[in-house]
Amino acid sequence: MPSDLILRNARIATSSGVVEGDIGITDGKIVDIGAVTGSGADIDVRGQIVTPGGVDVHAHIEQVSGMGLQNADTFETATRSAAMGGTTTVISFAAQAKGQRLNDTVADYAARAERGAMIDHAFHIMVTDTGVDDFASDLTGLIADGHRSIKVFTTYNIRLTDRE
Repeated sequence: MPSDLILRNARIATSSGVVEGDIGITDGKIVDIGAVTGSGADIDVRGQIVTPGGVDVHAHIEQVSGMGLQNADTFETATRSAAMGGTTTVISFAAQAKGQRLNDTVADYAARAERGAMIDHAFHIMVTDTGVDDFASDLTGLIADGHRSIKVFTTYNIRLTDRE
């Protein structure tokens, strides 16, 4: 596939070591590594090491803390800062409020991220109330949609009981 942006002469960090070559990018995604062809812009990055982006797996973005305080970072400020440091994905907690359905929790955080996220993102679903309507079906549906991280507390004012 021809690339619309080519990084030429890169030192590329891969899982098997550092290799020399070009990186082809199309529509913002790496599509080729090696001897790349294309008609887009060429950037000579000779002498630079190109590494995969980092993943921050524990982010509190636009979240109200257990003490009722709103975190200062918005999806815009947190992800802009992350990108400047080489992080390309954040996994932010989506904290369920007492009485709130899980689907509504995730939809609320997804809307916040849509307004400001500048990099890829996913959610740790924080369960604080298993007694809400449709809890089991919401959880099953979210898992079917690809959500794989669920957090529960056994301490603090948001803890679940052993039975929950």
